Amino acid sequence: MTKDEFLKRLKEDEEYSPGWQVIDDAFEKLYPGQEPSHYGTNIQARAMFGGDEFLDGYSIYQSPNGYRHFVTYGMTILYGDEEAFGREYNGLGYELTFKLKDDPEDDGLWAIDMMSNLARYTFQQGRPFDPGDIIPGNGTPIHIGADSMITGLIVVPDTEAETQQCEYGLTEFHQLVGITEQEQNALKKDVNRVQELIDLMKADGNLHLVTDMHRTKSYLTEED
Repeated sequence: MTKDEFLKRLKEDEEYSPGWQVIDDAFEKLYPGQEPSHYGTNIQARAMFGGDEFLDGYSIYQSPNGYRHFVTYGMTILYGDEEAFGREYNGLGYELTFKLKDDPEDDGLWAIDMMSNLARYTFQQGRPFDPGDIIPGNGTPIHIGADSMITGLIVVPDTEAETQQCEYGLTEFHQLVGITEQEQNALKKDVNRVQELIDLMKADGNLHLVTDMHRTKSYLTEED
């Protein structure tokens, strides 16, 4: 699409949202015909109105493989924006995703708060989260109040959602993966072991790096 064509579309279609559409497109490929559970944020709480909410919403898809697949809307530019046209990357260049193993006793909505907090940190501190990054916790479960050994996160390219191209540039999907305190301590000692941890998880059958809040096994220790 040329810039003139883009401007024409922008003028004629008030609902034109190319950034939003490519997120939907990526997940439609994974979950054809599925209507996700979508949670929009309170408009008055958004940063553009002086609030501290930097995302517009979240969608949750149900995978046939036994987990829920979360994705954010708002790390990239979603709506009509003339200044965003023709860039290499759309906004920050990625949306966050998270895969949570199904648990009938856990609706998983706490993960929305977790992703919101990470987005807030990124926008306020100017610190994006890229594959290979370690997001340390404070020793408590990432699901506050839960009985879980999962206390931190690593970031990987989403194992399923493919990078998308729109008029604003590329949108990647950066997946958050829960890790134990032992794994976190091992990675603090040697950050180059992130790929080793990923490989061990996949070799143990977790091909899509799904976070299981009941996991007690640690794949890395400081003594390894």
